[in-house]
Amino acid sequence: MSELTYREAIKLGMADALAADDSVFLIGEDIGAAGGAFKITEGLIDQFGAERVLDTPISEQAIIGAAIGASIRGLRPVAELMFADFAGVCFDQLVNQLAKYRYMTGGQVTLPVTVRLVNGAGGGFGAQHSQSVENWFLNVPGLKLAVPGTPADAYALMRAAVRDDDPVLLFEHKALFNMKGSVDTAVAPLELGRAATVRSGTDVTLVATQVMRVRAEEAAATLDGEGISVELIDPRTLVPLDMETITASVARTNRLVVAQECPPNGSWGSSIVAGVIAESFDLLDGPPVLLSADATPVPYAGPLERAWVPDAERIAQAVRDSMDAA
Repeated sequence: MSELTYREAIKLGMADALAADDSVFLIGEDIGAAGGAFKITEGLIDQFGAERVLDTPISEQAIIGAAIGASIRGLRPVAELMFADFAGVCFDQLVNQLAKYRYMTGGQVTLPVTVRLVNGAGGGFGAQHSQSVENWFLNVPGLKLAVPGTPADAYALMRAAVRDDDPVLLFEHKALFNMKGSVDTAVAPLELGRAATVRSGTDVTLVATQVMRVRAEEAAATLDGEGISVELIDPRTLVPLDMETITASVARTNRLVVAQECPPNGSWGSSIVAGVIAESFDLLDGPPVLLSADATPVPYAGPLERAWVPDAERIAQAVRDSMDAA
């Protein structure tokens, strides 16, 4: 058991994957001697060499295209997109090639590609470098989406993604990089599609990922002092999504609140709300609540950015509102 930052846990996950399997290699812009824009790959080129930690030109198309070709030939690439927003530059490779190649070959070819995307607001990077883009891929069958919210999950989901024979997009939230937590590298491998019950409760089910999970824990502690018992669920992966755990929780609490960083339309949170209404409407004692950021570009100015992303108090108020609704 080690105390690591979220950044260190991601790096350790890659290092252990490289050490365990010679077919694993890293590819991306500035990931070699520079250690990446966020210093996540720092030192790995010294440990594993330039043949397995490949620096590339500034070309997202080249990074993902090379990863696709290498995976078809039997390798397991871990490709970094410096900011998740840059997925728009290589969108065709991700959604029309990477996601569909196994299907188009009738399962004869697997593409075990892990794509690392640095995601989310909170760093003052502006509208083109601060988005939570996981929702861009919800309508793309063939891709798995992982959203670790703790150092332990960052390590475990990295290892699970690299082992998986399907492409996995691993979203790393930049606001969590310095968060510390216990990481046990000896635990059994984590299966993609298994949600975590962060805390048990009896009054309302609260679903949140990444930064919203951290703030939801703060909100739950505040609400506990008010006599409101919150059961907090972190899906950990959005595809596959563990609706069974979420629905089982709603069956106990009879209320649902989802807190997400991204705007509401076409989002994973709206999908969860729709799924619970469609399949488990009779379990609800009140309407579900979806708390989201505003449907605007992410503001650059610090005070505006902080107002844009839901904080612990807004999450707590959403839970209070769900308790008041009938």
